[in-house]
Amino acid sequence: MIPYKSIGNGFAVTVREDGVRGLAKGWAPTFIGYSMQGLCKFGFYEVFKIFYSDLLGEENTYLWRTSLYLAASASAEFFADVALAPMEAVKVRIQTQPGYANTLRQCVPKMFAEEGIWAFYKGVVPLWMRQIPYTMMKFACFERTVEMLYKYVVPKPRSDCSKSEQLVVTFVAGYIAGVFCAIVSHPADSVVSVLNKEKGSTAVQVLKRLGPRGVWKGLVARIIMIGTLTALQWFIYDSVKVYFRLPRPPPPEMPESLKKKLGLTE
Repeated sequence: MIPYKSIGNGFAVTVREDGVRGLAKGWAPTFIGYSMQGLCKFGFYEVFKIFYSDLLGEENTYLWRTSLYLAASASAEFFADVALAPMEAVKVRIQTQPGYANTLRQCVPKMFAEEGIWAFYKGVVPLWMRQIPYTMMKFACFERTVEMLYKYVVPKPRSDCSKSEQLVVTFVAGYIAGVFCAIVSHPADSVVSVLNKEKGSTAVQVLKRLGPRGVWKGLVARIIMIGTLTALQWFIYDSVKVYFRLPRPPPPEMPESLKKKLGLTE
């Protein structure tokens, strides 16, 4: 294991051992992998949200909206992780095994020659363990946080807010969602990191070896990173929708038919 005791110590050790360039080690598989994952995640989420909403109907979509967000995001992440897994395996191998390979072009053929195609997908199950709960929390928490911000914090309806004000709400809701995401996914992330750099280990073996304290090591750093990253992801995603004038549905409101059933209208 690399002897990083804190964020500051991690930077210091990395710079001392690999120079400033060491901080950018593995950037290519990180960029490619997470770009592919993000495209699949956000794209499929919209598809599955519409699909499940059509199955439920208007009234049940409102009543069960949190479950809808959870189901749609879990379905989207399942496919997104299949796209991410190969690049995640390459990234971890480059970053955690000094001297193994320095670039994507060096690492991919070497991994394939040693372990075959399985080298790129042996981490997909623990990746699902990490990313599916993470994404379920990310989307459901974001959707409900936006709803609550407009209801209890923002002093005017969303329709009266400028595009800039709406994007600020998006960023804040994204950061809050990111904090919860980091907490939910951190134990599995610890397992994935160890698994991808060790040959022959299983998720269960790694989990037993790390123990209850080991799986939570580095949580503060992850909260800072994931909180900021998630906020930026939602901000960029919403900004793209604004720029291209794509549909941006307002926070859900109770359908009139349901209000009548519940006796909330005269």
